[in-house]
Amino acid sequence: MANLILTVDGMTCGGCANSIKKALAGVPGVAEVEVDLASKRVSVQHDGNADEGALRSAIENAGFDVIG
Repeated sequence: MANLILTVDGMTCGGCANSIKKALAGVPGVAEVEVDLASKRVSVQHDGNADEGALRSAIENAGFDVIG
């Protein structure tokens, strides 16, 4: 398993975290998503074949900004 950590702006509550988890669950290869609201970080465990651009796009399409 590979792990990617992204910094995401605009997450303020559990609903935001759930929206991001749901969006990323639709990306092929994603196994697990953890959201830390305090640090604005999203940790994505994937099979190594998940495209980083697709992960970023999924978050942005859910209404959030990937800033790192």
